[in-house]
Formats: sequence, C-alpha cells, structure tokens
Amino acid sequence: MKIAVLGGDGFVGWPTALHLSKAGHDIHILDNLSRRWIDTELGVQSLTPMDSIQERTRIWHAETGRRIHFHLIDLARDYELLKNWLAQHRPDAIVHFAEQRAAPYSMKTDRHKNYTVNNNVNATHHLLNAMVELQLDAHLVHLGTMGVYGYSTVGAAIPEGYLPVGIETQTGETVSQDILYPANPGSIYHMTKCLDQLLFQFYARNDGLRITDLHQGIVWGTHTEQTRIHPQLINRFDYDGDYGTVLNRFLIQAAIGYPLTVHGTGGQTRAFIHIQDSVRCIEIALKNPPARGSRVEIFNQMTETHRVRDLAEIVARMAGGEIVWLPNPRKEAAENDLVVKNDKFLALGLSPTTLESGLLSEIVDVARKFAYRVDRSRVPAVSAWTRDIAAKINHDPEGKRLKSVS
Repeated sequence: MKIAVLGGDGFVGWPTALHLSKAGHDIHILDNLSRRWIDTELGVQSLTPMDSIQERTRIWHAETGRRIHFHLIDLARDYELLKNWLAQHRPDAIVHFAEQRAAPYSMKTDRHKNYTVNNNVNATHHLLNAMVELQLDAHLVHLGTMGVYGYSTVGAAIPEGYLPVGIETQTGETVSQDILYPANPGSIYHMTKCLDQLLFQFYARNDGLRITDLHQGIVWGTHTEQTRIHPQLINRFDYDGDYGTVLNRFLIQAAIGYPLTVHGTGGQTRAFIHIQDSVRCIEIALKNPPARGSRVEIFNQMTETHRVRDLAEIVARMAGGEIVWLPNPRKEAAENDLVVKNDKFLALGLSPTTLESGLLSEIVDVARKFAYRVDRSRVPAVSAWTRDIAAKINHDPEGKRLKSVS
C-alpha cells in the first residue's frame, strides 16, 4: 500500500514508518518537525542523538534499498497544502500521529493549552475534511490514548471503545444501545483525544469514512527490529519531566544515579505497551480495516497494567537507585485500579512483549551509553495541573540546594 504517516518523525511515528517500509509499503512521512522545535523551547534534547529526518531516510535507503519520502507540512495550519498533497498522492491508508502528545506539556501554561488544542484538533479535522472533499477512500488509523477513559474504575473492565447500556423507554421497556465509553480526560492533551473521538464518529456516520482509533497505553522501550539496523536509525528517547514516559524515566534515573521520582503515593495504575508491540499493532490495524459505512473501529492498544510504585521498586531492585516520594503535579486520584480489555489485538495475532529484565536492562544500557547528554535539571516533573498544586512542586529531588547550604 501507499501509506501516509503523519507525524512520522516522532517517538512512535519513526519506528512505525520503518516497520511498514520494511514490510514493503510505499511510505510517505508528513511532519512539521514541531517536536524538534519543542526540544529547543524546553532546552532539552533526546537522550539518543537524532539526525535530521533527511539523513535518517537517506541511511534507511542505503541500508535497505527502501525509500521513505519526507514532506514538510503543518497539518494544523496548511490545510490547502495538505489537501493538495492528498489529491496528488491519494494514499491507500493514513496513519495519524501528528498531535502534541505530552499531558504535562499541555498543562504548562495557557499558551501551551491553546497550542495543544489548536494543533491537535485542527490537524485531525483538516485531515477528515480533506478526505471528504477529495472523496478519498483511505483507511485512517489514528493513535489515540487510554487516557480518554480516565483512570478511575467502577470495578469493571474498560471495554474497547463502546459501552453497552440499557435505556428505559417511555413505555417502560428497556432497549440496548452501544455508546462511546464516557470520556473522562485528565489533561488538555487527553481532552483533545476525546474531541478526536467525536470528530471520527461524525465523519464515519455522515460521510462513510473508514476509521480505526487506537487507544494506546504508555509506551516504554526504545529499540525496534528496524531501529537496530544502523546507529543513525535510533529512535528518540525522552527523559525530561514533560515528555519522558514513566517507566523510561525510572530506567534513565537509575542509569545516571538520579533518585527514582514517584509522585504522590505511586498508587496510580497505568496501561503499558512496548514500542515494538506498538508498531506491530498499527500494522495489524492496517490489515483489518472497517467496512465503509460501519462505525469507528476502536482497539485498546496495551498489553499490561502496573502501579507506578511497583515499577519503581522493580527498577530499583534491578538497576539500583533510591526511590523518593514527591508531591504529585497532576490532579488525579491517589490510588486507582485499571482493568482493560484488549481482546481484539490478541485475537488478530498479537503476541505481547511484557516487562522482562532483559528488555529493561537494555534501556539502562542505552541510558548509560548516552548519559553525557542528560541535563539533570530537566529531569524533574514540574508542570502542574493547577496553581495550587504548582506551589507544592519539588523542583529539586536530588536535594542539591540543601546540600549546598549544609
């Protein structure tokens, strides 16, 4: 297939583009490179050294003979440019990663909230609008988040997108109906993913677009089979308090002798998936498109759940490191359970990669190799959800200020 990978320069987008290219597809990356600009804004860099997208694709071609084409397009701002590109290339499938993906970044300031809403919602709507205008019958696969469900529990497993409910009629009868699972976003970022859901529901029903929405858990790991082919194909790896995902951050903290920072009680239960499984799930979704005119297909893209404090203890035992307990910058329940159904991907052949010491130690080895690139001042998570919470944030988990005073 000819596949457009929107946001293909990103943390999941890049290994997905490589995976699909290796499988024989004609891959076109559309990206505005905003994630690289955000690194500059935050004064931080990927732990792993990343070449330009042009150099990355050159190395891929040199190593494999396969070409990945790059197109510099801002989906949220350049609607006509996007529409013209789609009209010219008419891809068979579109994988949509082109959204600002960090909850903490979306909560930093009013400017960051505005940027996240404008970028994410406009990008999604521009794409859907253009597909309808061009009568483009491409299968759209969107990378969403488990966070659309929220992290509370009512003692039942979270279904895959739709909740069967009984509605009492005026005559006293009960009729059954499937509704979208009630949205419960925990940040501005998660809210934009909830808005995406509504856009998808409308365009699937109104215009017959074929859409698959993947509600993904937290991604951990760094390497995939394809990124190992050459050092310059390595994936980005975020360790900072805004973009670093929790398990990856613990592993990096252990590798550089930084305290493992657990916020609140650490009783938050999260869903997880390894980066290799993430790209496999996207390929599986592409191979199983919904029929035109059917409802949006929703998969829960995760393989296991863990409490944050349990992860910290696993890493501390494996790689060493002291656990420190800090105020939570997020507005969320101190403790929650999380039971999630992921039957669809398992039925379609996914063999899950679970947390194993070998894979965890591989990440520690990567972190130690590139430890010289770490700016320790960027490690703490300091983006607060409210002004009241901001006043309680610990900006100095290593206690450097106290040590300097003593």
